[in-house]
Amino acid sequence: MSAESRHVVCPHCDGMNRIPADRRATAARCGHCHAPLFTGTPIAADEAKFTRHVARNDIPVLVDFWAAWCGPCRAMAPAFERLAAEMEPDIRLLKVDVDAQPAVAARYGIRSIPTLILFRAGAVAAQAAGAMDARGLHAWVHQHLGR
Repeated sequence: MSAESRHVVCPHCDGMNRIPADRRATAARCGHCHAPLFTGTPIAADEAKFTRHVARNDIPVLVDFWAAWCGPCRAMAPAFERLAAEMEPDIRLLKVDVDAQPAVAARYGIRSIPTLILFRAGAVAAQAAGAMDARGLHAWVHQHLGR
């Protein structure tokens, strides 16, 4: 990531955007579809969206692998949503439904859900299985982001 700017994938059209360092990222809009680059909510990702966001974002990407039938996944969802609202634009949060996207789950050996994987520069930086409350989720993310 350049000290002068960072590249961010649009959550709406998946277009690449460059955000200069001297601009407020929270107010940034996509140069392609003109939608906000940061919505304060996790993004539901299929395989293509997941791959593009993990590979192309200069900001870290936190992915929640979950399923609709999973009670712990549903219990953790509000904390994950709050985290997106609090931490964007410093991090991008994605949600991958393992039932709808089994190839993505298989690629990372997801054996239990919920599983969180933090990516930096396209590589796995940290991984944790099991539901976390808001405090635990915050602490885990900050620990692995070095804050």
